[in-house]
Order: sequence, then C-alpha cells, then structure tokens
Amino acid sequence: MMPSDKSAVEQAYAFFHQKERVYAHSTSEAEKDHIEETIAAYVNAMSPALYACLSEGDNSYLREHPAFGEQLKDALRKLEQALAES
Repeated sequence: MMPSDKSAVEQAYAFFHQKERVYAHSTSEAEKDHIEETIAAYVNAMSPALYACLSEGDNSYLREHPAFGEQLKDALRKLEQALAES
C-alpha cells in the first residue's frame, strides 16, 4: 500500500516518467549513467515510506545498474496504480 501523501506519489511519478522516456530512447551510455545516478540520488532523498512501497524491501532498487531499466518501469507501474486508486 502506498503512503497517503498523494503529492509525493505524483512528484515521483512525474520525475520517473520524464527520466524513463529519455532513458528508454537514449543511445548514449553516458546519458543513461547520468539518469541512473540522478534517480539514485532522488530515491535516497525521497520519502522512506514511498521507497519501501516501491522497492518491497530491496535496498538496491533503482540504485544499481544491472536491473535499473526494468526497475524504473516497475516503479512507474506501481506509481500509476497508486494514482489511479487515489
């Protein structure tokens, strides 16, 4: 269950959505690395409750390269669902 702070969910969704669109279409590894670093910094500063809901206890979620692209899509799905339910 997502935290009740709808504005935090909306803000995270908007930020992740923008970054995912660029990440998905980028052919530059440097640009993708920059997006990964930016998202990692964002999740380090975001609401711990929201991160816990998104990560489901995985502390590497959106913080490590190997699964980043899929995790970013997963986070967007979860945030979309939370917004639709609010």
